Amino acid sequence: MIPKLPLYSPRWRDLDGVTAEEVEVLLEQMASTEVSSTVTETGDGWRQTWTYLAGGLLDDGTVFDGAYAALPYLVEAAAALPPGQSVDFWVDLGCIVTAEDRPPVPADLEAGFNAALRLAEQAAVRSLLAADAPAEACVSLALSCVAFAGHHIGTALWSLEPQEGHLGLLCPGCGSDTEIPEFFVDPVRPPLVTPGLPDPDRVRPGEHRWGEVATVLREETLGEGWEPFLRVARDVAVAGVPPETTGSAVLCLVAGMVAAKGTPQRAGREWARKLMLLTGYFRCWDCERTWTIADGLAENPDGAHPQNHLRGESTAAEGPTSTVMPAAAGPTGEAAARLRQDGSALLTSDGTPWGHLAVFSAPAPLSSGGVNSLTVVSRPGQPTLVAGVGDQGAVCLWNPADGRLTHDPLPGHPDRIRSMTALPLPDGHVLLATGGDTGTITLWDPATGRPVREPAGNRLGEVIGMCAATVPDGRTLLVTAAPRGAVRLWDPATGESVGSLNPYGSPIRSIAAVPISAGHTLIAAADTGGRVHVWDPAVDDPWERGAAVQLSKRALHDAGHRVAAVAAVPTRDRNVLATGDDRGVVMLWDLATGDPVSDGLPSSTGTAGLPVMAATTLHGGRSVLVTGSRLGRRLRVWEPETGTVRHIALEVALTSLAAAGLDLIVGHDRGVLGLPLTRR
Repeated sequence: MIPKLPLYSPRWRDLDGVTAEEVEVLLEQMASTEVSSTVTETGDGWRQTWTYLAGGLLDDGTVFDGAYAALPYLVEAAAALPPGQSVDFWVDLGCIVTAEDRPPVPADLEAGFNAALRLAEQAAVRSLLAADAPAEACVSLALSCVAFAGHHIGTALWSLEPQEGHLGLLCPGCGSDTEIPEFFVDPVRPPLVTPGLPDPDRVRPGEHRWGEVATVLREETLGEGWEPFLRVARDVAVAGVPPETTGSAVLCLVAGMVAAKGTPQRAGREWARKLMLLTGYFRCWDCERTWTIADGLAENPDGAHPQNHLRGESTAAEGPTSTVMPAAAGPTGEAAARLRQDGSALLTSDGTPWGHLAVFSAPAPLSSGGVNSLTVVSRPGQPTLVAGVGDQGAVCLWNPADGRLTHDPLPGHPDRIRSMTALPLPDGHVLLATGGDTGTITLWDPATGRPVREPAGNRLGEVIGMCAATVPDGRTLLVTAAPRGAVRLWDPATGESVGSLNPYGSPIRSIAAVPISAGHTLIAAADTGGRVHVWDPAVDDPWERGAAVQLSKRALHDAGHRVAAVAAVPTRDRNVLATGDDRGVVMLWDLATGDPVSDGLPSSTGTAGLPVMAATTLHGGRSVLVTGSRLGRRLRVWEPETGTVRHIALEVALTSLAAAGLDLIVGHDRGVLGLPLTRR
């Protein structure tokens, strides 16, 4: 018998969220469900009341004190229901007992509440064994059972959604958030390391129902390769899920139950294999320590400890068949430098200063939002400027040395600006070109802040990319790209379209100009299918190749490289093309041959997603490419010549990048900042 606070005790008046009368109504409905065959078939009456009442016990992750008084009554009533009818109740209860904001159990309610959890565990496990539930429901029900048993992995109820591609983790060491895109996409192979088990003397004593679960698990449940993990699942079930069991081992049990009881069988097996991937490991981007993924699913998990001995082994954290890459090393073999933002300073991992961050002035048009496009305007004999624009459409020009505005914000387009580029003319003048989301194009004089040509529409849709191309006859042309596949060449002197590229009409995602000589530029573009196209704007017929050489299809295929962004990278002897994909992989290409240049930059935890890139040249002619992901907070600064990689952690969400000499300009969700690429 569960010790409970009397239903109409004066103590109820001190508890928020529910009333004794509301609990009594629900108890009566649950009792009638137990004895009525008509209601037993549907259970709608008490379920509707429970849904309403649950909102008074738990609100947006906050548990009200009334839950501790009401739940012992409700658990006892739910435990008496037919097992197949109480699945939703146990899942909801699991969410309540694992909510982030839970006040301590009042002393006079503690005994009753703890006894209710023990009964809930037994009844929920019974439902798990008896119910013919969908795989999704089995996941939540199994995690609820684990939560009632007192294991920390039950908190994954709030964060685990295997139907989504990405996986969000919280480093137990430093608290950094890590998102791994496309984690659940292709669960083909199991992780290499089978989870460990607790010591035999720590097995939970007493009666429990998990032993019955062990008999349900069979080695063939998941297919070849997963047998060791199912053996772990059975051992955990026999032990009764003691709190000391590793989170990874408990996840084996959860996955095994989903495979055995989830319906249809095909869906249960698919979900279970995805859950099994969670028994792998991930490496924190910030503190460089390796943890079990199970530890990363729970906030402040008890007993979590780093697994640094696993570095270099296969892990599910970056895909079922990828490897944890060691930090890139420089020519002397030192580990990759790690920098982090601390207010207006950039610090190294040991806390020593690297340089000062310049926070660019935020005028009114940018004060309510971030900057979604940046470009650097380099003018011969004059200071370099940085141009940026936000959703409001007004163009801002800054001095990158101090982050101050050089003009009042330039008047905006009639539509939102989507892209911009600097346009150096043969006479030495440099214009700024901007493109809007309805196809408008404007040319500005950055020296005066005035438009040179009024907005004109090309009627081809939004201008998602712009770049400048020089052709051997001495002209500089503006190149614009639209997502529907229109890539046009424009004469800035007349504003007229003088040609087109992309004869296949592939929808374009990213575009860049790559100079191959002093007066000749090629255009590279990534389409929405992950393919790369290279065109020569110097030829009149877009079907003619000219000097353009396409990238090696075999090299792209062998690398599994579906390109999402392109950028030009200056090197000592030529310009090369950089391509980035949504996994965070970056490759360099020689446009004279179409072949890759040396080794690329592999994916790295926390830097995958829609890529943003910028390149420049450091002292001594060393090339550097900076990569990140849109709305991510981490950057990699890669020197391809030496292989050195520096990592930078910022306190803002990235939207765009540009390089101005030795400074990196970062557009983010709240404005613009500049940071040094070399120590100062």
